[in-house]
Amino acid sequence: MAIERAVAAVGIGLAAALGAGILAGAIGRSNEPSVIEIRIHFSRYAPATISVPAGRMVTFVIDNSDPIDHEWIVGDEDVHRRHRTGTEPYHAARPTEISIPALSERRTTITFPQAATLTFVCHLPGHEAYGMIGRLVVTGS
Repeated sequence: MAIERAVAAVGIGLAAALGAGILAGAIGRSNEPSVIEIRIHFSRYAPATISVPAGRMVTFVIDNSDPIDHEWIVGDEDVHRRHRTGTEPYHAARPTEISIPALSERRTTITFPQAATLTFVCHLPGHEAYGMIGRLVVTGS
């Protein structure tokens, strides 16, 4: 009887310790951004469709393996309309507008506050017409 109680106590203690560790790990991870890698190759984004949860920090790692410069601008149609006629040659001030020089990688961290369907586009001359467009779906939290 004493042995059974000791084994049960050890089992309960182990379960409690494991549960606390799992909970602590889950809490720690909720503060860390998710990481999504986007590769640019032959003037195309891969993947071309991305889904992220609203309210969650996401770090985008954008790797341009092309020998030419590109950009990654994410937003709604109004954002893209401005960039189609805009004159900004380089983007660095906004996390949703990134310039990626040839053969380089850039990172940006963004939290999308609400569900939406957005697009990401390279607005350098001729790139959008060539098909350098992707879709970002922000799902409800």
